[in-house]
Amino acid sequence: MSAKKQTENSNAAPVESSINQDNVDPARRRLLIGGASVVGGAGAVAMGVSMLASMSPSARAKAAGAPVEADISKLAEGQMMTIEWRGKPVWVVRRTAAAIELLKNTSMALSDPDSLEEQQPAYAQNAVRSIKEEYLVLIGLCTHLGCSPGYRPDVAAADLGADWEGGFFCACHGSKFDLAGRVLAGVPAPTNLEVPPHSYVDDSNLIIGVEEGAAA
Repeated sequence: MSAKKQTENSNAAPVESSINQDNVDPARRRLLIGGASVVGGAGAVAMGVSMLASMSPSARAKAAGAPVEADISKLAEGQMMTIEWRGKPVWVVRRTAAAIELLKNTSMALSDPDSLEEQQPAYAQNAVRSIKEEYLVLIGLCTHLGCSPGYRPDVAAADLGADWEGGFFCACHGSKFDLAGRVLAGVPAPTNLEVPPHSYVDDSNLIIGVEEGAAA
């Protein structure tokens, strides 16, 4: 063999790698692949745990149907705020003195003016259907087919009639409710809007889901 040939052979890269894929034992190959899958699966589980941990305590509480506390201190007269509880919208309306007076001396025809149907706790079975006259707390779902009515506090609204004293109007099928959530006669909704269990921590904070007078 010539010197040139020997030099070429001595500088050539090895043909075989440290692991010859054709000669790897099949059982060992399955073990390697299985190990990689386990590591990948563990990573996915870790990601899922991380995403769950990122949920705020309040979000987890809402998902589980736990009581929800709301700050109502900035709610102005005539305004309404919406709180989510058990996947449902809960309305909190701060009624004006004039609206409260209309409720007590209403001229609108109501299906259940005395709230005899069990659509509210006992402590809300009154003319204003609330613990405090100023604040109304309702589940914002029509008792007909579950649409969410609109808040219409405007008295004698052109589209609702001269006798309209303010309340809630369901555009889905035309049901009307007063500012206590009482259903007007002659509309599709069969009962008043539901009052959820609720109570007050103090003058500024309301809890949805805890009965008035319940032990803390």
